[in-house]
Amino acid sequence: MAIAVGGEESVGEGGVWASGARPHEDLCTRTSWADARTALAHINKGRATGSRAALWVRTKLQWQLMQLGVFAQRHAGKVLFVALLVLATFCVGLKSATLLTDVQRLWVEEGGRLEKELEYVEKSLGEGAGTTKQILILTPKDQGANILHPRALLAHAAVLRAATSVKIEMFDISWSLKDLCFAPSLPEVEDYMIEQIFEKITPCAIITPLDCFWEGSKLLGPENPVNLPVLGPDIRWTNLNPQKIVNRIREIESYEGYEHGFSLSYFADFMKRAGITTAYQEKPCLDPTDPECPETAPNKHSKQVPDVGAELTGGCYGYAGKFMHWPEDLIVGGTQTNKTGHIVRAEALQSMVQLMGSKNLYEYYDQHYRVHHVDWSQEKANQLLEAWQQKFTQEVLAETERLQNETRRYNMLPFSSATLGYLLRDFSEVPAFRVALGYIFMVIYACLSLAKLSDSVRSAAGLGLAGVLLVAITVAAGLGLCALLGLPFNASTTQVLPFLALGLGVDDMFLMAHTFAETADNTLIPYQDRVGEVLKRAGVSVVLTSVCNACAFFAGALVPVPALRAFCMQAALLVLVNLVAALTVFPAVMSLDLRRRHAQRADLLCCLPGWNRDQVVSLQPASSSSVAAEEGRCWTRPHRPPPVSSELTKKNTVTRALPPPGGGTVTQVVMPPVAPRECWASTATPTDPHAPSAPSLESLATTNSTRDLVSGEKRFSGVSRAWTSVLNFWSGWNLDKWAAEVYGPAVTRGPVKAAAMVALLASVAAAAWGVSRVQDGLDLTDIVPSDTPEYAFLAAQQRYFGFYNMFAVTQGNFEYPTKQRLLHDYYEAFTRVNHIIKNDDGGLPEFWLSLFRDWLVGLQQAFDRDWRTGCITQEHWHKNASDDGILAYKLLVQTGHVDNPIDLSLVSHTRLVDSEGIINPKAFYNYLTAWKSNDALAYGASQADLRPEPRHWLHDVHDIDLKIPKSPPLVYTQLPFYLHQLGDTNAITAMIHEVRAICRKFEERGLPNFPTGVPFTFWEQYIKLRFYLVLALLAVLTAVFLVLAVVLMNLWAAALVVLLLATLVLQLFGVLGILGVKLSAVPAVLLIVSVGVGVEFCVHVTVGFLTAVGGRDRRVVLALQHMASPVLHGAASTLLSSLMLLFSEFEFIRRYFFYVLLALTVLGVIDGLLFLPVLLSLVGPPAEVVPRNHPDRLPTPSPPPSPQPAHSHSHSGSSRRSGRSGGGSRSSRRSGGGGGGSLYPRLHGGSNLSLTTITEEPSSARSSQSLRSSHEIVVEPQVVVETTTTPAHATGSGEAHHDHHVTTKVTATAKVKVELHTPLPGSVEPTYRSSSSSTRRSSRRSSSSSSSSYGGGAGVGSHGSGSLNGSNSSSSSSTPSSSSSGSGTGASSSRGSSDMEDESSPK
Repeated sequence: MAIAVGGEESVGEGGVWASGARPHEDLCTRTSWADARTALAHINKGRATGSRAALWVRTKLQWQLMQLGVFAQRHAGKVLFVALLVLATFCVGLKSATLLTDVQRLWVEEGGRLEKELEYVEKSLGEGAGTTKQILILTPKDQGANILHPRALLAHAAVLRAATSVKIEMFDISWSLKDLCFAPSLPEVEDYMIEQIFEKITPCAIITPLDCFWEGSKLLGPENPVNLPVLGPDIRWTNLNPQKIVNRIREIESYEGYEHGFSLSYFADFMKRAGITTAYQEKPCLDPTDPECPETAPNKHSKQVPDVGAELTGGCYGYAGKFMHWPEDLIVGGTQTNKTGHIVRAEALQSMVQLMGSKNLYEYYDQHYRVHHVDWSQEKANQLLEAWQQKFTQEVLAETERLQNETRRYNMLPFSSATLGYLLRDFSEVPAFRVALGYIFMVIYACLSLAKLSDSVRSAAGLGLAGVLLVAITVAAGLGLCALLGLPFNASTTQVLPFLALGLGVDDMFLMAHTFAETADNTLIPYQDRVGEVLKRAGVSVVLTSVCNACAFFAGALVPVPALRAFCMQAALLVLVNLVAALTVFPAVMSLDLRRRHAQRADLLCCLPGWNRDQVVSLQPASSSSVAAEEGRCWTRPHRPPPVSSELTKKNTVTRALPPPGGGTVTQVVMPPVAPRECWASTATPTDPHAPSAPSLESLATTNSTRDLVSGEKRFSGVSRAWTSVLNFWSGWNLDKWAAEVYGPAVTRGPVKAAAMVALLASVAAAAWGVSRVQDGLDLTDIVPSDTPEYAFLAAQQRYFGFYNMFAVTQGNFEYPTKQRLLHDYYEAFTRVNHIIKNDDGGLPEFWLSLFRDWLVGLQQAFDRDWRTGCITQEHWHKNASDDGILAYKLLVQTGHVDNPIDLSLVSHTRLVDSEGIINPKAFYNYLTAWKSNDALAYGASQADLRPEPRHWLHDVHDIDLKIPKSPPLVYTQLPFYLHQLGDTNAITAMIHEVRAICRKFEERGLPNFPTGVPFTFWEQYIKLRFYLVLALLAVLTAVFLVLAVVLMNLWAAALVVLLLATLVLQLFGVLGILGVKLSAVPAVLLIVSVGVGVEFCVHVTVGFLTAVGGRDRRVVLALQHMASPVLHGAASTLLSSLMLLFSEFEFIRRYFFYVLLALTVLGVIDGLLFLPVLLSLVGPPAEVVPRNHPDRLPTPSPPPSPQPAHSHSHSGSSRRSGRSGGGSRSSRRSGGGGGGSLYPRLHGGSNLSLTTITEEPSSARSSQSLRSSHEIVVEPQVVVETTTTPAHATGSGEAHHDHHVTTKVTATAKVKVELHTPLPGSVEPTYRSSSSSTRRSSRRSSSSSSSSYGGGAGVGSHGSGSLNGSNSSSSSSTPSSSSSGSGTGASSSRGSSDMEDESSPK
């Protein structure tokens, strides 16, 4: 007999709770968690109240999950094979992954206004149009030092000159800067020799502070000196004086050939309009002692160094002063000025080398003889540009090393657009080493946290290893699925998602492994249903958290930034793929581990037998019968008749402590060693090996401890004892026990609650203060490794040069000829924008329409002079007419009509430009054709990029054809601006607001327009970022609320969880401000994701609270006891998986992902395990099921009826086969039927479960062996039991035919319910069937006797005071059960089930 004392269940031989666990504790205290169907049955029978809707939903979910788990366990091999095949197929999809590194496509709002504007620009100009820039910045190594002296500029010039002289070899061609750079357009001439001279001498466009000095000419070349017939050989820009050339040509104007192929007056007028005079010949020399310094330099003879600050004030001018003005803010940074505005200090210099865009380069060399042997394409042009830019950067670094004497005081910082592309590609590469290291650390953590060093059989390190490997394969398969769906990969996908998905996936694995450890050895659960039981219990929480996470990520996709939208979509798909794997593949893995446990094999080393440090080993020699008992089969001792005695035999008992988590004590009745016995497997299947036999009396009486049974007389050394102590501590301490005995009770104390609520309010206040400090923006230095030259350049550029280009674009569907005044007003409106650089007069530089107008005004003036002198008449012009006058005449006769293009009468009364500055609208597009071709330098300097491009027409004074082709109507023009003083996001967004307001105003006036440029591409997202963030947070919180409300059917609980999640978001937002992390798309998405991650910390505890039975404080303790361990393991796994981000070379990853995820994990643990339990204990919702008769638990379930034992004469092998084939499948069908496959037996229709259960199971013997009854009595809260047994009388050696009388005396001080269970019909072995008739007669007599035993007592459910003594006498056969109940003391002799209730007052 086994008796549980102090509220703990017993561990008896062959009893239903033989495993030593507390099998029905969860059913009584966490009913809807263990089996919602049972809780619903209690409510339906009036034993409890609760939420029927919530239990009905949970019952349906548990039923489906139970069936899924049973299927996975039954077909584990097939499930694993198919799952691995499918996952491997998805992994193949990684080959089709596309890595997106284009900054514009990554950060521009998808489907928004900006994207449409950029598409319009790309459609109009073409992809790759425009220019690319090579930039070189000089800064002092001693920060704050002044660089306004010639030595700094000479060092800058030396490095820049060396870098611009590099050449590369590609496609069997040598390419130099001259072949690739953007150069201003000079007038086209028909003389081939003059054209070649112009081509060689036309320099590249280099924006540099050196243009303020003569040394700037050294950058312009040409590489090979030009031989001019007029000036002689060895002509370079260092000695070229364009004005001198014009004067010299005038002197020899009559030379043969020059008057036909080249017009000196035309060229002179061109130079005058462009501001080309003496070029660099009259600029001061930085080094007056340089032999090449021209004699015309102002400081050549004085040898005095120039005032660098004074020369740089107001900016510098190139060789064409009117079109090449470099603003001061563009070329010098960190300046300080005096009262007159002159620069007195500066800390940085900046130069830019402009290259053609890939489209321009492709079009320039398309059909060129240099690439006739190459399959020339825009892609090859782009490769060529990137190669040269990379060579430029390398040369700058190398030249800086070579010129250490000149450059040792300065930092030379190169940068290019190609470098940024390389950085983004490197940034987007998968960090394979860190990913592998992170997963290895996770494997180690999972194995250590799930391992049991003292019990290799029940250790789950192998399960943790398989779980982490499964998550790794699932992540790879999920990413492959994303690639197959066409989702592009980017830096956030490759750098962060593998670690984030690992942390989230392992969370579910820990919860299921924790539940598996609670149920794997529970013999009340049929073996074939144990994995299903794990899914039934933990699956609902796994599904709930995964769905909430997926909803959070899908809501994060509301942020219309492509990079973050792709990240959120991929993360959501990974969560769903991991959910499917966790519910299908991981149960199959658990079933394999379950087989290992039942085979008593060691964890991780399945080939070795398992060991248990506290295992009880029989001191008697092992026999085959004992082995059979260990496997749960029936066995008998060798035939040895017991001593016959007519006296009552007093049973021996041994009292010992139960192991945790239950604790308490157990009194075990030990039969004498000579008594034969039979092992009954209770509800365990025949194949369940975990139905241990009780130790013999000798083994318990002759040993001091369990360890003595193992060690015997062996004594350990000091080291061994120390190691044993470590193992004892490791195996004895666990989070569940700590949460139940220490942390849970502490949280429910009043002072702790008050302190927690104060801390919660303080954290909210601190978070609100931190939110007020959060600024918008994203520094480019964050996405570049800090130890690279690119990082130093971006830091210097951000500090010293807040300079950007901007264009105001006008679109089609606009009549440019008739609405010129509106276009002028539009351009002048930008004067009010403070950040736009103005000219020396405080106005804006000229734009294309004003330059076009000025050119026409000059032609009109030349025509008027020739008209007044008679050089031009209405019919024709004379030979002495000027070139500009003749061109004006040709323009004036244009009608603008295609069918009648010329009208000579227009010469006398038409003006090219009227008095109000409006160009003749009728011939506007004819004039435009002439301006683009004949004033090419002005057109190029305007950066108008007119589309469609105006037609080509060159003016020839000898051509008498007056027809000028008409250009098509314009659909695209751009107006350039220079922006400065944009050092932070607030200034940039303020500028964007100003510019957008101007654009909106003129769009309302009928001018379709929009701004474009780097500030708008990268910073306009911040204008609506907070709006999109709030929208996404509302969406995700609403989604979580709806999911929780539907699954839990509890609005109260859903509201509490959502409230705490909103608090978590606020706290994390405040941490961003405290850490100095600026709000950009990345932190915005992490704020959204925090809701999904926070679900992992909150939902498990909330579900545990709802499914527990009792008051709020008790349910909080129960929830923490069962959920604290999975939550902490999940938090540790998330933190460990993100730890690898700390070692990234990118500050962006460390600052924006690791620090934020670390703060999120810490805040989530505090909120989920401190603030949430306190809130639940104060204002938590009611439990899903509330018992009527007891506040803290539901009635204890009855033990299941004894199963049919195996035949004694059958062999062990056939017994195993029958257990696997027949019984197993039938048991599975019975347990799986209805509402989720209840773990526990069906509730008898007329019985009421109470706190006491007495179970009698008769044993059988062969031949002449006498029979004895083994009793198991479970009494709560406290029972004293005395048992006396009258031994049976054996008959002959053939068949057993006897009566077995047992007298049991029970004294209790509580309400007691006693159930006496007998074997099911047909459970007696065939050897006893010869006495069946006698048995049936005896049964009938027993039934009648039972009916009269309590004839004078109360009916069922009656109450009384006193003690209860029951005496039962029964035969060894089976009959239908009967029951009777009463009050007082009595004896019953019946064969069946007897229910007795007594409610006694406390004594």
